[in-house]
Amino acid sequence: MLDFFIKLFIKNKDDITSPNTRSAYQSLAGITGIVVNVLLFIGKLVVGLISASVAIIADAFNNISDAGSSVIALIGFRLSTKPVDKEHPLGHGRLEYISGFIVDMLIVLVGFELLTSSIEKIITPSLPNVGNITLVLLAVAILVKVWLFFFYQKVGKAIQSSPIKAAASDSLTDCIATTLVLISALCARFWGIAIDGWAGILVAAFILYTGVKAAKETIDLLLGSPPDPQFIKDIYEFTKEYPRVVGIHDVMVHDYGPGRQIVSFHAEVPSDSDINIAHEEVDSLERDMHAKFGCIVTVHLDPIVVNDPLVNELRALADESAKAVNPQFSIHDFRMTKGETNVNLIFDLVLPADCKMATEEAENAVADKIRERRANCFCVIRAEHPFV
Repeated sequence: MLDFFIKLFIKNKDDITSPNTRSAYQSLAGITGIVVNVLLFIGKLVVGLISASVAIIADAFNNISDAGSSVIALIGFRLSTKPVDKEHPLGHGRLEYISGFIVDMLIVLVGFELLTSSIEKIITPSLPNVGNITLVLLAVAILVKVWLFFFYQKVGKAIQSSPIKAAASDSLTDCIATTLVLISALCARFWGIAIDGWAGILVAAFILYTGVKAAKETIDLLLGSPPDPQFIKDIYEFTKEYPRVVGIHDVMVHDYGPGRQIVSFHAEVPSDSDINIAHEEVDSLERDMHAKFGCIVTVHLDPIVVNDPLVNELRALADESAKAVNPQFSIHDFRMTKGETNVNLIFDLVLPADCKMATEEAENAVADKIRERRANCFCVIRAEHPFV
């Protein structure tokens, strides 16, 4: 049903790398959220006022805040697709994240308002007047929100949109919240028990949790969170298709909004390669990655010695020594300069982001391990942390 609904409004729904298709997904999600939540708000507000239930009225305003969130998100989507300009050479993609953060703050605000009104209801309790129409409406609202959750989840996953993913989480929370309101209404209708205020507090707790969690995720995107590990794995696998690229390192991913990722890394090529041919292959790699992943790619050509037995032996020694200190350590940019009696080993040492050792301590530890096996080796090591 979801596929049919999406196909009905979006042409070329599978071409998610197209800006037009992505914009169509965003518009469909925004408009659907506005229409559904406005209808739920009207229905719940009417029965909430008739039954004098603070939980139902609060749940109604939760829906209208969702509609407002969809309006803000829709505006954010449109602004984020603006082309680059003089002041914003990397585009306006992060406006989508900013709109998502505004949506998250609205959710938190609704949670606080609901918490306040629920506490007042506990202090001055009264039994709501619940009829069969109220019960049916709440049950239908739950089913509609379940459908909306799966719809948002599918669209958010398809175009990797944080605001739509946040809306999916909010819809799931709304299902739980409305279920609590329904239980409260059933208790009032059949057993004469007034738990309206307590149900409101539980609903508020769910809403606050969802809003704070979604806000944290959006802030992480704005600050610069690590890229998807699968994306990094795909980059490494993709470069293996190019015979002159023997390895890559120093991979960096900058996220300026959906469709605006900038990737850079060092590509290792044999130092005895024809520089023009190697450069041509790296240029092809940049173009092909842009076509496949839809990102801007910059590759630095890094020549390394691969056909010298002594260099290969000492590179292996350095790598083994690094892993002897910590199995998660790795090396790259290895070079060797040979004198009459001594050998200088120059390389970068990559430490995991959560490494407890100080960089100087790690450098000395690896150098000591190498000197234990080859006393004539002197090390020039630069420790660094990965960006992915």
